[in-house]
Amino acid sequence: MARRAVLFDLGGVLFGPGLQHFLGSCEREWGLPRNFLWDVLLSGGSQSSYSRALRGQITLSQLFSEVDEGCRRRASSLGIAIPGAFSAARPFQDLQAQGSVDVRMLRVAGILRWNGFKTCALTNNWVDDSDGRSAAAALLERLRRHFDLVLESCRIGMCQPDPGIYSYALEALQAQPQEAILLDDQAENLAAARDLGMATILVRDPDSALRELQELSGVQLLGQEEPLPIPCDPAGVTHGYVSIRPGVRLHFVELGQGPVLCLCHGFPESWLSWRFQIPALADAGFRVIALEMKGYGESTAPADIPEYSQERICEGIPQVVLVGHDWGGAVAWNVALFYPERLRAVASLNTPYRPADPGVDIMEKLGSSPAFDYQLYFQEPGVAEAELEKDVGRTLKILIRSSRVELRPLPAGGLLVGFPENPPGSRLLPPAELEYYSQQFRKSGFRGPLNWYRNMRANWSWALSARDRKIPIPALMVTAGKDPVLHPGLSKGMESWVSLGKPGIREKSRNSGGVREESGNFGGIWKKSGNFWGMLEGGRGRGSAIPTGGVGVEGKVGNSMEKWGKSGNFSSQKRGGKNWEFPGKVGKSGNFCSRKRGGKIGNSIEKWGKFGNFSSQKRGGNGRKSREFHGKVRKIWEFQFPQECRE
Repeated sequence: MARRAVLFDLGGVLFGPGLQHFLGSCEREWGLPRNFLWDVLLSGGSQSSYSRALRGQITLSQLFSEVDEGCRRRASSLGIAIPGAFSAARPFQDLQAQGSVDVRMLRVAGILRWNGFKTCALTNNWVDDSDGRSAAAALLERLRRHFDLVLESCRIGMCQPDPGIYSYALEALQAQPQEAILLDDQAENLAAARDLGMATILVRDPDSALRELQELSGVQLLGQEEPLPIPCDPAGVTHGYVSIRPGVRLHFVELGQGPVLCLCHGFPESWLSWRFQIPALADAGFRVIALEMKGYGESTAPADIPEYSQERICEGIPQVVLVGHDWGGAVAWNVALFYPERLRAVASLNTPYRPADPGVDIMEKLGSSPAFDYQLYFQEPGVAEAELEKDVGRTLKILIRSSRVELRPLPAGGLLVGFPENPPGSRLLPPAELEYYSQQFRKSGFRGPLNWYRNMRANWSWALSARDRKIPIPALMVTAGKDPVLHPGLSKGMESWVSLGKPGIREKSRNSGGVREESGNFGGIWKKSGNFWGMLEGGRGRGSAIPTGGVGVEGKVGNSMEKWGKSGNFSSQKRGGKNWEFPGKVGKSGNFCSRKRGGKIGNSIEKWGKFGNFSSQKRGGNGRKSREFHGKVRKIWEFQFPQECRE
């Protein structure tokens, strides 16, 4: 029978070192006999304090109390003294503070899921009412984003090696024992699973265990490119609303804990455009807030055109790292320009920053380039709305596509003229995502989103008032080489207006994987070729750097460019302004995004790997370790979020 389910034990496989490691460390520190603490934990067999905690019959704090008493009794019987520093809670606290997730195992679980396997994180754990409970909750939430099932022993009243817990897991996964594989570092747990008919792998050395898993599963796991991360869905995130001013509120979703990173989408999109980045950034240690911009979906959609001017849109943005795509990128630059005190850093995908030119009328400038014909078409209220709202599903399937179709002039009669009445599905919008987008646009209509384009002159006039300013905060620019509208050339000269770090260009070749440096006048430019998911807006073949996602597009949308700003300091201010009442505090932060160039600048260089992942290996001789990030935008981001940024 073919294998189609894999169960990963948590302690010692997905997360390590396990509890026994920290029990041993404490025993050595306190001068206690070997296995003293473990023997006390297990004293009483199935009715031991530890077993009852794993079944959820007592809480973690109750376990501490019982173990503390048990240790003192056992020490007395052995004629040894308990040191004054003794605490039954200490090994558990060390486990939370010093243990870490094995990111390679998470990647393997992702590869298995993309190959049709069901996956389960199986854990002997307890009801955590200790001071460290938030860390435990964050770990479990992270696992839920990577596995089909996260099974906690304390929630079902069974713990390993009870065969019932494996039967429970297999029933939930709808798999037979002969179809399942269990990875565990405890031999007695594996024995119980084998008795049911499951294949088992004893994890002592991760490399050997993965080779064995590769053989049993028949899936290439070693040396395999990481698949796209599992995206979040509307049911898997927290939804909320924030009031900007009376009568105007924005819908947002959030996930994760840590410094706040706010994502702003473009046209014609949704917060769901960031569905691959939201869980990835949350895993990287951020509290991610993805806005549904004004006029879209469940956010307020005023009818008045001036409500969508950049001056009004930028009101109320709090102290965050602000990342935007398309129109969201324009918002990001304008907030950085007019309200730099509100931002810790800014990043834009595809939308470059350029100051307003007082010598050129903005509408005449748009009219001089056929690439912007669609924006002129959007100017007359009611015209584009009628076309786009006629069949929302068709509209979205046409507008959100890969970049294979070439740029074409706007045809007479409308934006969608010449496309099939029933176009094929977009690989960037699978059926479930297409349905959600369609529901949101049916709620809001297209008037609000189109009104963003109807403020060109107002935006230009507002920008003129700041044309002599520079953007002083850490900044990142990402462009896509095959975007014919917002092409990389438009970012040329940005170093004149965006304060950046040490000049220089670092270019990575997709073919050779080599890195070479050249002299240059733009601090922190990264040029990389690679896979970048494109978007066709308005049928004109725009291969923009939309982080919307889908498992690949029709062809590679290549040469991306990254421009990253100078190092700066995160503010240590607390959250809680009147305009944005998101619960919680951002917390203090240290240096942000320091770039090391030849060992001269910055205190960290945490390079994201070739698949959009933070490298999990130490960098050079500096001994720092970067953090895992499952990025949707592959071979693109070289974000620099050192640990100081998260604290």
